[in-house]
Amino acid sequence: MATAIRRPVSHEDRLSLTEHLDELRSRLIISVLILLGCFAFTFWQNETILKLVNEPLQQTQNLEGDKRSNDPLEQNARFQRQTAQAFRAEARSFQQQQRLYSELALAADGAAERRAYQAAARAAGAAATVTARAADAEPVNKGRLPVTLGVAEPFTTTVSVAFYGALLLAFPFLLFQAYSFILPAFAPGERKVALPLMMMFPVLFISGVAFGYFVVLPRAIDFLQNFNDDDFDILIQAKDYYKFAVMFVGSIGLLFQIPIVVIAVTRLGIVTPRQLQKNWGYVLLGLAVLAAVATPTPDPITMLLAMVPLFLLFEASILVSAWLNKVRPPGSLWGEDFDEFDEPVEDDEPEADDDLSLKPFENDHQD
Repeated sequence: MATAIRRPVSHEDRLSLTEHLDELRSRLIISVLILLGCFAFTFWQNETILKLVNEPLQQTQNLEGDKRSNDPLEQNARFQRQTAQAFRAEARSFQQQQRLYSELALAADGAAERRAYQAAARAAGAAATVTARAADAEPVNKGRLPVTLGVAEPFTTTVSVAFYGALLLAFPFLLFQAYSFILPAFAPGERKVALPLMMMFPVLFISGVAFGYFVVLPRAIDFLQNFNDDDFDILIQAKDYYKFAVMFVGSIGLLFQIPIVVIAVTRLGIVTPRQLQKNWGYVLLGLAVLAAVATPTPDPITMLLAMVPLFLLFEASILVSAWLNKVRPPGSLWGEDFDEFDEPVEDDEPEADDDLSLKPFENDHQD
């Protein structure tokens, strides 16, 4: 296991089947330990992660502004918010009345008039205290939150969300372990292709997840939750919401791997950047289909939000591929020629001497 942590196995190393299985076991143990460490951290910070994941759902409620919804739960939340605001305004009014009555009591001419103003000031102060307490009683969680139905569902759902976060956090390290295990199968020149592409994968994946979370997911949830909301009491079960959110942003993260695919097929000589540019119409149709699959909503705006960065990534990857083909032709990988791996194979059998092999026939001819 110590060797697995230090470095990958070299291409020149010759391992037996048992040694390969031992290498696989070491990589799996390291991966499990990394995942457990990340899970311990995400479970410790589960409240922060839950708030982060719930944020797109809470943004779907129209508690302020002119936009209104007939969803009963949203109407109740809006009523509570406006009632609390009214209580705060009334409390400030009572406080002003209390100060006014106190000033009038000091300026009163007679004792009876002074006592009346003092009583009015005390009443205004008591009313201000009561209304301020009523305003402070406004629910803290006014936004829409997922609901749990089972007895143990709050715990199991929290564990699931923490595990999803641990997978995302440990993904680059798990990818390195997978790369280290399959590395001996690549020749030194082939590693020059595999290593940059594998290093791009986690960067593009995390970028896609971030884009999906901050841009596409809020729009998709807003459309789905406010669709025909007049006819439903909308309650969202926690496990279904978190599963939808993870699959949604995860699929967009996978779609962000388009540059890897484009660079790989162009460097291998399967297609050329010019061919991809020439058939951009078919590519655009394919990207539209991928965006529609990744965003399972009938909302065209959501699909376009996912499709635009895919098209930009595709165009950028074509430019990079064209530059690489110009600097380093596809036959030379990343600068090392394939010829260095095509060394001639020496024949162990000695070559026959043509003159000697013909001598018996010459002797027979002379005879």
